[in-house]
Parts: sequence; C-alpha cells; structure tokens
Amino acid sequence: MTHAQAGHNVPLPQEVFPIAYERGPSGMGPRNARRPRGSAAPMRPVAWLIGVLGELLVTAGVVLGLFVVWQLWWTDVEGERAQSEIIAEMDWEGAQTGPATSTEHRDSPPVMKEPPEAGTLFAQMFIPRFGNEYIKPVAEGTDKATVLDTIGIGHYNGTAMPGALGNFAVAAHRTTYGKPFNQIAELKEGDAVVVRTKENWYVYKVTESKIVLPQNVEVIAPVPGVTKDQDMPKLTKRFITLTSCHPMFSATERYIVHGELDYWSPVGEGKPKELMG
Repeated sequence: MTHAQAGHNVPLPQEVFPIAYERGPSGMGPRNARRPRGSAAPMRPVAWLIGVLGELLVTAGVVLGLFVVWQLWWTDVEGERAQSEIIAEMDWEGAQTGPATSTEHRDSPPVMKEPPEAGTLFAQMFIPRFGNEYIKPVAEGTDKATVLDTIGIGHYNGTAMPGALGNFAVAAHRTTYGKPFNQIAELKEGDAVVVRTKENWYVYKVTESKIVLPQNVEVIAPVPGVTKDQDMPKLTKRFITLTSCHPMFSATERYIVHGELDYWSPVGEGKPKELMG
C-alpha cells in the first residue's frame, strides 16, 4: 500500500524519485544512512585555505589589539612613572613648595649654558592649564628613543636656553610615553608656561597657537617664522615654542604654541604666583 492509498495526499519521496532516493547525493535518505559513523567528505583545498587564512586573520587581530593596548596604555603608565621618578631624583628643593610668592624680575635674566650631551636633564616645566600636579622633566635633545620616549620633554639642540634671547624650543609626545603635551591644544593666549632650572624660574606667557607641516621648521627659528632664506633680525625678545604631533595619533602635521618671557625670579625668592593656585 502506498502512502497515498493510506489516505494521505502527499506521496513518499521514494515513490516520486526512486532512483535519486537510492543513489542521490549525500544527505538523501538511505544512502546517507549507510555512511559509516564518523566519516566525512574530504575538505577541498580552497575551503582549507580559507579556513587557514581566517585563523591567521584572527590571530593577527589579537596581536594588533595587544600592540594597541601596549602602545596607547602601557607606554603611558610606564612613561608617567618614569617621569615622576626623574623629578624625584632631581631633588630640587622648593620646586613645588616655594616659601612665598616670588618677585617678578624683568631685567636680563641669568642663562645657563646648553648641555653638551643629549639626554642631560637641566630643567622642569610647569603648565598650570594642565593642572596643579603637572610637572615634567626637560632634557637636552629631541631623539625619540633616548629623550622623548624615556624622559619626556626634549630641547631642540642649538635653540636658546631658558631666559635667553631667541627661541627656547622644545618637543614632547601628545600621545603615548607619558604624553607630556597631550593637552597642548587647550593652551590659550595669556596662559603661563613656567620653566625652572635649578636656580631660577622663567615665566613665559602664550601668545599664539598654530598648525603647520613638519617641514615648516621656521617655527623654532630664533625669531619664530623667519625662514632660512630671510635675514634674521636682531634678537630683542625671549621666546618659547612648544611642538607636538597633530592630529592626535598622527604625525602628518605639527601643533605649535609660541610664547614670550614675562618675567624671571631666583628660586630662593619664592614661587611664581602662577603656581600658587
């Protein structure tokens, strides 16, 4: 008796496709049932290759993710720790707790000689806009591996020293390795940038900010903006220039902040009022 004769309208598959049912492709009826348990169709080379590539991409993604975590987070942790340790090792009494508000001197300040060796520590930088706890070491040179990645703020070799006529120019990371200039874009005209050597304070005030291309090196010229093919005017002002990469997580441009010296004072006379907040 057929499936239809039993009172059903839908015939069984073996009644409609008897040959296909007996010898059809894998997955149809009795033929599939006769395959030994645990057997599988051989994987085609293309499918195998796609599987291997997929696993490699997943592995690469994990490795890349770990690298990003290391670059953006762990280098900051290590950088900030190293910079704090450097400040502590400098052991400059009065760097954070002067006895009183210092006297503002506007005559020609004393100027130290430029250190002969890269990596030599010679100053500390305070930027009130970045918070009361902001204090970073400054070293000679702008080599990435030996200064910017390990110490923090680097002084462009050959530019003026703190308080000198000309342009005291420095560089630091905006992201990673403690990111000393992470908030550089927040600086506004009139903000203080305070530099301390072992014996003197130099208080600069921000005059302007700009974004330039890496080849615009005239931003660190003795008079900012004067190019090599122009005559350098007589130096009459004491500038400071902060440089960092722009935009964030890129080095296609440079973020520049210029300032001029407002006053200086000996460390022994107290602490600048800009740091008394």
